[in-house]
Amino acid sequence: MQSLVALLRAVNVGGTGKLAMTDLVTICEAAGFRSVRTYIASGNAVFTSALGVAETKNALEARLQSFTGRSTSVIVRTAGEMAAVLAGNPFPDVPGNRVVAIFLDRPTSPADLTGVIGQGVDEAIKLSNREIYVRYGAGMAHSKLRIPTAEAGTARNMNTVSKLAVMATG
Repeated sequence: MQSLVALLRAVNVGGTGKLAMTDLVTICEAAGFRSVRTYIASGNAVFTSALGVAETKNALEARLQSFTGRSTSVIVRTAGEMAAVLAGNPFPDVPGNRVVAIFLDRPTSPADLTGVIGQGVDEAIKLSNREIYVRYGAGMAHSKLRIPTAEAGTARNMNTVSKLAVMATG
């Protein structure tokens, strides 16, 4: 059994993709995951699984499809990978609510920055293994930044990444 973090894309954001976290726990348990816990109502679950990362992703996506009737993309990271995302934050001196990691299912490349528009002078973007880090100067609410590749992933701020990393290793 390994400790994993599941990040659901477009759950409880902007009034779309509503999924009660109690339902997410039930879905995870039905997939055979153990010690299931959620964190804030934006589709974060921490649990243990006997399955590998890819199998866990597939099982959870299938259960979500069956439960909600629509496709929900899931990004899965091990406890160690989540801790590495936190440790790899290239903007450690910026408040955690002003930095996000955009989680992708594949390695990043410079091509992921093609088509970026609206980047403010106080904003920065850095590529990592399978994440894109973004520092927002005045905060996300005021940003005009658009990263087309982000649509294939899901973002969490560093405060959330930190909490999930602790939950997964604790």
